[in-house]
Amino acid sequence: MNISAAKIKEKEPVAITVTFTHDMICLVLEDGREVRTPLEFYPRLAKASKKALKHFRLLGGGTGIHWVDLDEDLSVDSIVCGRRANR
Repeated sequence: MNISAAKIKEKEPVAITVTFTHDMICLVLEDGREVRTPLEFYPRLAKASKKALKHFRLLGGGTGIHWVDLDEDLSVDSIVCGRRANR
């Protein structure tokens, strides 16, 4: 008898906390992981004021982040994987 392996669908990472250092974006994920990615990966964020960085909202239950003042949207998955912005 053939037994096929069940496909396990990975759950998309969900951010519960977003903070910043002078050069990093720092996420705490709902699974307990903490991820830090250089702001230089995201030019709009790297050039933004501290005030503008803090003016964000989580989208999709924490799967994305939107900065109103910067007109910037990033997926949490992109940040976790260290994908740079295409600019």
